[in-house]
Amino acid sequence: MTINLTPTQILAVLGAVIAVLWIWRASARRAKAAANAARTGARLLSLTGRVLVMAGVIVGVQWVVITHRGDTVLLLVVLGLPALFAAYTLTRALTITSYDSPRGKGDRR
Repeated sequence: MTINLTPTQILAVLGAVIAVLWIWRASARRAKAAANAARTGARLLSLTGRVLVMAGVIVGVQWVVITHRGDTVLLLVVLGLPALFAAYTLTRALTITSYDSPRGKGDRR
């Protein structure tokens, strides 16, 4: 039994194989992008949960100290310490520390 294929049939089969490989590769890229997006979303949700829990702890401690007033220094520490951490974090996040301009081929460091 011999297989007789014309050049047109060979090109058609080759084109079909290339199309299948191209579609498979594109779907793999889409699946990878979807997985990365899901991981990013999970990280954001995890970070949000941790932030909310820590905020709850801070508010709880502050509430206990404020409702059971005893020491003014303790009250100032309980209210001031979280404010210092928040101010430091916001200052770092909003401060531009340096600007690195793109270098040409002949530029020195």
